[in-house]
Amino acid sequence: MRSAESETKAGETSTNGQPEAAPQFQDRPATTALLRAAAICKTYQMPDHLGRLVLDHIDFTLHDGEIVAVLGKSGSGKSTFLRILAGLIPASDGAVFYRGQRVSEPANGIAMVFQSYALFPWLTVLGNVELGLEAQGVSGLERRRRAVEAIDLIGLDGFENAYPKELSGGMRQRVGFARALVVNPDVLLLDEPFSSLDVLTAETLRGDLLDLWDDRRIPTKGILLVSHNIEEAVEIADRILIFGSDPGRIRAEIPIAQPRPRDMQNPGIRQIVDRVYTLLTETGRDGRRGARPEQIGIGYRLPDAAVQQLSGLIDTLNEAPYHGRADLPHLADEENLVMDELFPLIETLQLLGFAHVSDGDIELTALGRAYAEADMLARKQLFADAVLKHVPLAAHIRRILDERPGHRAPAARFLRELEDHLSDEEAERVLDTVIDWGRHAELFAYDYNSEVLNLENF
Repeated sequence: MRSAESETKAGETSTNGQPEAAPQFQDRPATTALLRAAAICKTYQMPDHLGRLVLDHIDFTLHDGEIVAVLGKSGSGKSTFLRILAGLIPASDGAVFYRGQRVSEPANGIAMVFQSYALFPWLTVLGNVELGLEAQGVSGLERRRRAVEAIDLIGLDGFENAYPKELSGGMRQRVGFARALVVNPDVLLLDEPFSSLDVLTAETLRGDLLDLWDDRRIPTKGILLVSHNIEEAVEIADRILIFGSDPGRIRAEIPIAQPRPRDMQNPGIRQIVDRVYTLLTETGRDGRRGARPEQIGIGYRLPDAAVQQLSGLIDTLNEAPYHGRADLPHLADEENLVMDELFPLIETLQLLGFAHVSDGDIELTALGRAYAEADMLARKQLFADAVLKHVPLAAHIRRILDERPGHRAPAARFLRELEDHLSDEEAERVLDTVIDWGRHAELFAYDYNSEVLNLENF
């Protein structure tokens, strides 16, 4: 196992000073179905209107001996799917089976690590790690022995009596891993466990987990990872699932046959990365190359993209070294943009007609190039025309304001309409987004004190 962060190091010797032999577990032939989802659907019932379908007939099997990564844009239901598999929330339809037995509540053979550390601040590291064993009814002495072993295994030896507030973010997440591994799970579910960590800490912890897995030092037989990092998924997974959105469903599956550790600069690996970027940025529902974007309505989940960021990306693409066209993985790396930052911008540029994406490359359209070369006033007009043409919600708001004698309407009116299609939180976010776009484009004004949209300044 590699050394952990600079704060601590994994226990490397036994009490007699001799190298301690790592426990070895049997090889994992990728044949047995560990965890299976059969036609999983999830619908959230909203107050006073129809339910919102979040997951739509997902069929999936995690086999013995494999790591599977799930990628998809924000809101595609990835975390919801993971919680259903863990037995933490029920599916609305379909079923989950663990080793052939239907799962209706958390199963003893399944453990989960969350994005947030989810530690109890009043418990020590040892106390937090023992919790899962206590829930299983394991005796106190046995709990203590297994918890100490898990803490040593994950690289926190010497910190058993520390409290979470005394630990760095990376060390807190190690506690989360120790708490999951202490129950010797067959299946380990990881919900973006590295996303809240800095790059170097995430790389170290990810490498340590892979060392434990590849060296057979943990009994875990299958790992399912939800990630927002494409390179991370390609680096560690045997299969990648691409989730579509609204509702969430599996759009594509990409097997990765190359053995680990993988050279991320290898041409074959780069082709897989490009393929993933292509699938995640396609706007056609059927995923065909060159497919026309699907028609959207007022309830479309608009991407969370600020106008200043959109303008900045257009300018970046228009200038050297890109000159209007860029490889998406290269662009993300050069501009230090992670998937959750880059993809909303790309989706918006495609939605408004400023760019299109094909084969992992983004290219400015004629409209995008015209925007890049225009002055501020001309940019506002181009943006206004694009928003009215391609964003039904913006056009709907402007039409209502035009038709009303006082050219005024409360924002709550449009929020209620959005809540027929989206969760309350998403409806509010989408309305905020379209208000920001409309104000920038001078399509309408908004009074934050009265929460009223109007045309008073036009």
